[in-house]
Amino acid sequence: MIELPTPSEMAVADRRTAEAGTSMSRLMERAGTAVADAVAALGHGVSALVLAGPGNNGGDAFVAARVLRQRGYRVAVLDLAGEGGSEEAVTARSAYRGPRVAADDGAIDAAVEAATVIVDGLFGGGLSRDLEGAMAALVTRVNRARVRSRAAPHVVAIDLPSGIDGATGMVRGVAIRADRTVTFECRKPGHLLVPGRHYCGKVTVAEIGIAAATLKGLAVTTFANEPDLWRAHRPKLARGGHKYDRGHAVAVSGPMTATGAARLAITAALRTGAGLATLLSPGDALLVNAAHLTTVMLARVDDATGLTEALTDRRRNAVLLGPGMPPDAATRAMAEAALAAPAAAVLDAGAVVAFAGDVAGLKRAVGEGAAVLTPHAGEFSRLFGGEGGDKLARARAAAAASGAVVVFKGEDTVIAAPDGRAAINANAPPFLATAGAGDVLGGIITGFLAQGVPAFEAAAMGVFLHGLVATRIGPGLIADDLIDGLRAARAAFDML
Repeated sequence: MIELPTPSEMAVADRRTAEAGTSMSRLMERAGTAVADAVAALGHGVSALVLAGPGNNGGDAFVAARVLRQRGYRVAVLDLAGEGGSEEAVTARSAYRGPRVAADDGAIDAAVEAATVIVDGLFGGGLSRDLEGAMAALVTRVNRARVRSRAAPHVVAIDLPSGIDGATGMVRGVAIRADRTVTFECRKPGHLLVPGRHYCGKVTVAEIGIAAATLKGLAVTTFANEPDLWRAHRPKLARGGHKYDRGHAVAVSGPMTATGAARLAITAALRTGAGLATLLSPGDALLVNAAHLTTVMLARVDDATGLTEALTDRRRNAVLLGPGMPPDAATRAMAEAALAAPAAAVLDAGAVVAFAGDVAGLKRAVGEGAAVLTPHAGEFSRLFGGEGGDKLARARAAAAASGAVVVFKGEDTVIAAPDGRAAINANAPPFLATAGAGDVLGGIITGFLAQGVPAFEAAAMGVFLHGLVATRIGPGLIADDLIDGLRAARAAFDML
């Protein structure tokens, strides 16, 4: 499933499933059994300490503990459920008749020390407050045990590591660091968003009997950026087609001392499949650009008026500007000219920051056109304000405010559309953090736009392909390597 429902949306799915005839107790039994299966897969020497908290997450933990005992594993439960909880969780708690750990520091320390596996069933992803007090101390104790010597316990989290907000991926005070997370039917945003992703370890999705139609009925608008999201929109070559069928990508060069970024971008657009590509260059940079270009055409454009004229040719149907350009009034004027043209537009770097403090002006310029913004965190903050917090909500708000598709770049790049759709990317390797990589991404997106892909899908496909090519290259890559690797990666991409 590519849908990423929030914990509250999954609670609705649970309720609808129960109303359709599959009881909550049955769902809990299946969930706990899936967790037991994951623990049992670790080997025969398992000695499990199960942390059972309040609510249904604790109920799943009690089921897992009971099933493991029935299979002959050594199990002890630290019961922190209290007196409340759902009827199903209370039933699961009473059905477990094995050893329990006293809730005092000495007993807990001894149990943690003896465990080869710790099952985190404290809270899961539905936590709506920061962990504090005794719960925070327990989480810290488990995390310390996890990083001790080779005898450190393997930590398996139920749904999400306790302390991770399932909707945002944020840490609520402190959070369990898991080696493996077992979730049910669908991943949540918190499994993919940073820092939550770093706390989950390997994520396993277990089916527990919630029908696909029930999940579809949630009308989830957050997705994993994976092929199922955009496969139907991938451009296909037509037999007997010609280069103009594949679009004409355009990029605008920076001044003489900053030309490389736009050349990377426009070459990436061509490698991504655009039929033709032209670099529009200021007069002082023409010779520099001409010395480096062969398959990319070159034309002189010095200002917004020249860009408007260049884009009157409707065959030039996708334009990128911003790489290597200063965030000044002249760049803003050129961006406004690009947004007013019939071509789809990608604004990056200087063209994004040129609108800093005037999101309303940017939205007026975007109008009803197809536009994509590709800011990194610093550029995003300069344009839209704010720092840190809920990245998914910030990206969605930015897309609504600007009227453009926003690619909020980073390890967990979020692609957000003005209509509320958003995708979270998870295939970007850390070695993409290198000069020029963002320029290549802008060019890839421009290449897909030139081939007629809608803006949201073009941006999502571009981000995924960018991560794919970088992963195939490996550590030590520089932006030029991305260009060299695009041909083979594009072929692999078409097979996904």
